[in-house]
Amino acid sequence: MTPLCHSTASIPNPNSLMSLSSTLRFSSSLLRRSLFRFPSTDPLCRLRRIEPSGARLFCSRTPRSGKFVVGAAKRADEQFKEESGANNGGLVVSGDDSRIVPFELHKEATESYMAYALSVLLGRALPDVRDGLKPVHRRILFAMHELGMSSKKPYKKCARVVGEVLGKFHPHGDTAVYDSLVRMAQNFSLRCPLIQGHGNFGSIDADPPAAMRYTECRLDPLAEAVLLADLDQDTVDFVANFDNSQKEPAVLPARLPALLLNGASGIAVGMATNIPPHNLGELVDVLCALIHNPEATLQELLEYMPAPDFPTGGIIMGNLGVLDAYRTGRGRVVVRGKAEVELLDPKTKRNAVIITEIPYQTNKATLVQKIAELVENKTLEGISDIRDESDRNGMRVVIELKRGGDPALVLNNLYRHTALQSSFSCNMVGICNGEPKLMGLKELLQAFIDFRCSVVERRARFKLSHAQQRKHIIEGIVVGLDNMDDVIQLIKKASSHSSAAAALQSEYGLSEKQAEAILEISLRRLTALERKKFTDESTTLTEQITKLEQLLSTRTNILKLIEQEAIELKDRFSSPRRSTLEDSDSGDLEDIDVIPNEEMLMAISEKGYVKRMKADTFNLQHRGTIGKSVGKLRVDDAMSDFLVCHAHDHVLFFSDRGIVYSTRAYKIPECSRNAAGTPLVQILSMSEGERVTSIVPVSEFAEDRYLLMLTVNGCIKKVSLKLFSGIRSTGIIAIQLNSGDELKWVRCCSSDDLVAMASQNGMVVLSTCDGVRTLSRNTKGVTAMRLKKEDKMASMDIIPASLRKDMEEKSEDTSAAKQSTGPWLLFVCENGYGKRVPLSSFRRSRLNRVGLLGSKFAEDDRLAAVFVVGYSLAEDGESDEQVVLVSQSGTVNRIKVRDISIQSRRARGVILMRLDHAGKIQSASLISAADEEETEGILSNETVEAVSM
Repeated sequence: MTPLCHSTASIPNPNSLMSLSSTLRFSSSLLRRSLFRFPSTDPLCRLRRIEPSGARLFCSRTPRSGKFVVGAAKRADEQFKEESGANNGGLVVSGDDSRIVPFELHKEATESYMAYALSVLLGRALPDVRDGLKPVHRRILFAMHELGMSSKKPYKKCARVVGEVLGKFHPHGDTAVYDSLVRMAQNFSLRCPLIQGHGNFGSIDADPPAAMRYTECRLDPLAEAVLLADLDQDTVDFVANFDNSQKEPAVLPARLPALLLNGASGIAVGMATNIPPHNLGELVDVLCALIHNPEATLQELLEYMPAPDFPTGGIIMGNLGVLDAYRTGRGRVVVRGKAEVELLDPKTKRNAVIITEIPYQTNKATLVQKIAELVENKTLEGISDIRDESDRNGMRVVIELKRGGDPALVLNNLYRHTALQSSFSCNMVGICNGEPKLMGLKELLQAFIDFRCSVVERRARFKLSHAQQRKHIIEGIVVGLDNMDDVIQLIKKASSHSSAAAALQSEYGLSEKQAEAILEISLRRLTALERKKFTDESTTLTEQITKLEQLLSTRTNILKLIEQEAIELKDRFSSPRRSTLEDSDSGDLEDIDVIPNEEMLMAISEKGYVKRMKADTFNLQHRGTIGKSVGKLRVDDAMSDFLVCHAHDHVLFFSDRGIVYSTRAYKIPECSRNAAGTPLVQILSMSEGERVTSIVPVSEFAEDRYLLMLTVNGCIKKVSLKLFSGIRSTGIIAIQLNSGDELKWVRCCSSDDLVAMASQNGMVVLSTCDGVRTLSRNTKGVTAMRLKKEDKMASMDIIPASLRKDMEEKSEDTSAAKQSTGPWLLFVCENGYGKRVPLSSFRRSRLNRVGLLGSKFAEDDRLAAVFVVGYSLAEDGESDEQVVLVSQSGTVNRIKVRDISIQSRRARGVILMRLDHAGKIQSASLISAADEEETEGILSNETVEAVSM
């Protein structure tokens, strides 16, 4: 016989495995098979398979034909052993063709590997999306529930639980069961532990738990309320255990998506899963939001649950990875430990870095050891001592710095070289409808909602059936009590129990169960009081049946009940978020501490090119001059906005679609005047076709400050500035817009300020900001101005409260001397004309008014901008401000406001900027006067250089 040669079979492609998973069926009787390879000199023909499970594949050469055949020997089949004469596990060579089954080798390898792979996937490694548990965790909780180990009962030994699980449900090693039990009791492993442990259950330093004979456990109240409630009300299917002697639930009737609550991790065959934990309160909020709006977008869901919430806290750096994970199921979340700087010695000014939180699944002892090694290897400098002062009150790792050591630099090196900053790779794979599936946030939530609807419906039908059966019995008992004397006489005359029951059924039309219930009533229940109890119970059952039938009538009622039960769990078990979300796309320290907070200019074009320039880029010029070019522009591009800000400011970019984005001013690349600028899409995560229409620099998000928004069609809205302090890199909703409308102007204001709004036809409305109701972000506004046909809004500006008193005094004094002093409204027209009109010429009015005429125009002219000037006055009482005008071709002119004449409301104004070949005024910005007086010479015009894309 030719000797056998072992070989390894190639592993099929995981994609092919997944495509076959829905068609393959397997059972626990499937055993391993060994594949063999024949000598290369003989061609491989076929594989032989014996149908009964437990077959071993082998090969041999038949003496007569010389061909290779593959046989199989059953390990446990006594009849086969008698016929073949083979020992258990021996090699069988037979020339009987009846035992030879032709089969392709690659098909046998594929099916054998698929059976093993799917057994690991579905039976061990991957959690179910319905209750978020793997089989071992589900069996542990169910076994503890069956043992009566509730949260109100005393602790019991963990060895008792492990033995119960092994003996009845989980035929594997005791170590795997105990390790799973321990993990469900660790508050640093699960966001919401499911088991209460008593004893040593390990630590965040990876210390092992005590042996199971020493530790004790019981169920946590959250596990009872979220996972085990209603288990005895036919809410889920029960399946047979491994030896068909017990029944176990195929899934637990979870009331919350536990897969997202505590997360999961596991490595299977060909795939793995790694799902982060989340905050219970936020999870309930996002679940309710999806119930109310099944068509909600991912961005709307992120308003309720912005990021994971790890049990060990930490700082989540940016949300790009979170967004990818929630959208596609895969993403990388960067988590940084929390650290603070503490002054150890005021005299020597020695500092220490105190680490209070570390990233999820990070070993604290290994982290401290790694830091010590880096200090010893001179990789980390400036550290004099390291010690771990953690105790039961919390974590505290002290890193003492040398004299003169920079804490920021040390922290930066710690983030770079140690696990103090690590990444959590999300791979949200779970078992859905019996198949492993990669799912995003919305798909996971929707799968849970569908499952929960099924659970609630089955529970309601179970209760309805029991209530109807009980009511049927009560109705029979009431009939018997109504005819008590006759019933007693009938029973006394009956010869046996069965004849009495038959007589009751025939006499009063009762069912068999009703008759049995009457016969089982004791004499003490024949009193009038007991009869009233039966009547009251019948009424209660009728009401219960009505409610259950109403619940089962529509899916909407079921969803309302799901939401109500989830909110009850939130009120009972929710806790504050532990992990904080930081608006940063990288783990590096910010450069804000080394950049001076100086004034700068920012320009943005219609096509979304932005650039930052120094404040002295444009010199002061006289009124009526041509101006100076702002730099290169793309073909068919024009200037959109021009503003003044500081380097440390948060710059809020508002798009025409009502979305707001944010970035620091210094993060916008600084350019020379002649540079073209940087596309905004490289700085902001904007959608295709989205345009930035307003830019607001914010130095501080004060609680008493607001953002006033105005749309082209005259819709106004006021929102607290504090709501925009944590804007995601993908933007958040600032205002809901009507169809055909777009957000155009956004200004900062306070409640005591006034707002001046003007339309393109020159109509002006002056109102108080306090009169505009404060709304939330994701809402629509109210009508600001009653526009005439084909009229649009042109501009909006804020009048500070400090100027209101002066304006009110001047409105009472109509003398020319008073009217010639500020404040004024500065009108700028598209054709380059402008004027100043005293604010006292406009009376205050409520919103939704036509307004007063503020300026007259030529037929082809319209209003471009309106500003409130007169904030700062010179010694002569004139304005000390300047205005920057930008034409469509990119020409910039910077002039003094005091050079613009003061005129009446019906005057046309004077020429501010000559626009012979520069098109029209595209934007205008008001800036404060320079600290030093600049040269007031007329600058020569510089041609704008157009660059093709």
